[in-house]
Amino acid sequence: MSNVHIWLRAETKPDEQRTALTPYGAETLLNVGFKVTIECSSQSIFQHHLYKDLAVEFTTEGSWVNAPKEAIILGLKELPEDTFPLIHQHIYFAHAYKEQSGWKTLLSRFIAGGGELFDLEYLVDEQQRRVAAFGYWAGFAGAALGVLAWANQQRGISPALIDISSYSNKQQLLIELTQALDLCTNKPNVLVMGAKGRSGNGAVDLAKTLSLNVIEWDLAETKKGGPFVEINQAEVFVNCVLINRDLPPFITDDLLDDEKRKLSVIVDVSCDPYGSYNPLPIYQQCTTFKNPCLQIKEHNTLELIAIDHLPSLLPKESSEDYCQQLLVHLLTLTDKTQGVWPQALALFNEKTNAL
Repeated sequence: MSNVHIWLRAETKPDEQRTALTPYGAETLLNVGFKVTIECSSQSIFQHHLYKDLAVEFTTEGSWVNAPKEAIILGLKELPEDTFPLIHQHIYFAHAYKEQSGWKTLLSRFIAGGGELFDLEYLVDEQQRRVAAFGYWAGFAGAALGVLAWANQQRGISPALIDISSYSNKQQLLIELTQALDLCTNKPNVLVMGAKGRSGNGAVDLAKTLSLNVIEWDLAETKKGGPFVEINQAEVFVNCVLINRDLPPFITDDLLDDEKRKLSVIVDVSCDPYGSYNPLPIYQQCTTFKNPCLQIKEHNTLELIAIDHLPSLLPKESSEDYCQQLLVHLLTLTDKTQGVWPQALALFNEKTNAL
């Protein structure tokens, strides 16, 4: 029997309905002897009553701060900002290792409390590939918003999207998209760049589910280097390429000034406008659920969507998929000297020692 105690904390980031541990995941851990505590969350897509038939312990939102020291605190997004020392082992996306805002303060709290961080972004296999990722649903949701924005443009709606919110399930989203496309006289061509990756697969699947013509580009089609004039011939362009080095841009302002441009919606699923590796240097800020569209060109309308938490549009499916991927590794927490955990801990020690 396991003596591992997993404590699922409630997410506090606004509009974040995803979770790292679904009812199925909790049941799986319980069946092999884990102890599971669930904080009753006011915003999770899986409300606590869905766990009620399981032998989990329920507790109030935010009570992880007083959890037994041996409990492993599991979450997805950032901890609430505070200054008290962190005494527990935590598993979540900390966004601290690339020196993001507040990284020193956060890591100093771990140092002060003797806690440890296993950052979800850095749980990787032997090929240094993430063992669990939301990429598929980022691509699916991004392509969906791109198609919906295009359909709204055809009806003269400007901005094409405003104040969007999550969907209870994928089917609800597909129904809305189908209804929107039925009001249009034609359908868009969708160009997906990075089509063979996780995000690209999701974007391609969305387009095919709606019976749209999808143009799938990957390494073979992009090896000549940008800018790519072909992008202008698709109505919707979905960028799913994760760039980690300087490359010629995929598109430029001059290219987009072409009077014959058909392109009217760009979705940057990869969404890294702040770094030097941005392959779409036509914008410098992310967009949000409240204001999803950034106008790039007023004449011959062109709008861009660059939301950095796209899987939140479908919190149920994205949580189920992510938990299924992560669960294999949570089950190995009985021995953290094995699997993905030693490398994640070594990286944490490296970063904290640098302070």
